[in-house]
Amino acid sequence: MAAELSHESGLAGRYALAVFELAQEEKALDAVAKDFAALKQLMAESPDLTRLIRAPVFSREEQAAGMNGVLHRMEASALTRRFILLMASKRRLFALADIIRAYEELVAKQRGEMLAQVTSARPLSDNEIAELKAILKSKLSREIKLEAKIDASLLGGLIAKVGSRMIDSSLRTKLEGMRTAMRGT
Repeated sequence: MAAELSHESGLAGRYALAVFELAQEEKALDAVAKDFAALKQLMAESPDLTRLIRAPVFSREEQAAGMNGVLHRMEASALTRRFILLMASKRRLFALADIIRAYEELVAKQRGEMLAQVTSARPLSDNEIAELKAILKSKLSREIKLEAKIDASLLGGLIAKVGSRMIDSSLRTKLEGMRTAMRGT
């Protein structure tokens, strides 16, 4: 598996591959994935946590103490805790969001899934998510793991990104296209 994934490059890719291989050895792929998903959610919801992770003004010790508190509260697995605290000691927490994204891609690839990022103007219902997964699965012949985001500026419709493909059926894009066509440019 490592040979297949050795093409991962950059700091985030290397760290993601390292924690992925350790998680495989310790049979903790799902536990780390769950912890990373929770951390990703916390980072999206907490500007203070994001600042602790990204701002270079905090010392290694301050970052480690802050992250240790967060990890303790969320009852993170031992491997996740060791990994995050190592990242803090190496002053690499700034790359955590990219590492989590790369790890999710590795796990999805190992499971034969594809990661799809869907941005909609409003929250999608469970039925809409299930239907979207079914459509993408039929088109791509692979299991789909859906990551949903909300962007009210889309007005309606959605934008789906799967791998290097992007499908933009948002109302905002359609209106911009009509505006451009009406100007004749």
